[in-house]
Amino acid sequence: MGRGTWSWIVLDGLWEVAEPLIPPSRVRPQGGGTRDTPDETLFAAIIYVLVSGCAWRALPPCFGISKSTAHRRFLIWSRAGVWRRLHEEILYRLDDAGLLDLSRVVLDSAHVRAKKGGELTGPSPVDRGKPGSRMHILPDAAELPLVAGVSAGNTHDSEALKPMVLGHQTRHDPHRGRHFKPRRLHADKAYDVPHLRKWVRGKRIGVRIARKGIESSDRLGRRRWVIERTMSWLTGYRRLNHRYERHPRNYLAFLGLAAALCCYKRLLRLTT
Repeated sequence: MGRGTWSWIVLDGLWEVAEPLIPPSRVRPQGGGTRDTPDETLFAAIIYVLVSGCAWRALPPCFGISKSTAHRRFLIWSRAGVWRRLHEEILYRLDDAGLLDLSRVVLDSAHVRAKKGGELTGPSPVDRGKPGSRMHILPDAAELPLVAGVSAGNTHDSEALKPMVLGHQTRHDPHRGRHFKPRRLHADKAYDVPHLRKWVRGKRIGVRIARKGIESSDRLGRRRWVIERTMSWLTGYRRLNHRYERHPRNYLAFLGLAAALCCYKRLLRLTT
């Protein structure tokens, strides 16, 4: 079948952004492989799995590729950091268009049940001790996901604060000297740890974390709902609702691709 049968899956212009980031195909010594399958078709198939939540074996025949071909290329591109670099490239374009709002960022997490176990899973305190992971998200004031992370389900939220903030601060464009820094960090009382407050202030970032026993997390009010919308957008990609990947790197790859798609939709809507 031709490209028209699946072209609706990829947003206008997205492939042109992603194509330079895709590593060249390698010829397999034993023959075969995906040399005759266009990278654009594989890219669309991976997005379809993310959006629909289907198993690799359930890929529609319109793509004209096998489940092993699509899954293998997903793993290769994930190891090459394609989804992370795609997310970063879209963030740079948003920044160029003045669409990032770093006046504040909001940090929170959500539980994800791990259907097949694997690394970075643990008994979840919010799901009757069943194995799960935590999805950590750091969006800007405009609800755009800037950084995404994964930890075990029994990891305390506060342990993710430093990696998430550092992951945001170290995002930069080596060719243009890009460096993002938020002015204020918002979070609920799960992150109310004295040494973490001191650490964030040491980064010259304002702290707005609900204090235990003094104020409710609800007091964060209109600043706090930002993360709820971001989480809602991300969990709209059905492959993220449960973790089927035993290796956390693969789940994080899907999460990074979903974050890139959320950001690209905003860029497309406000610049066209």
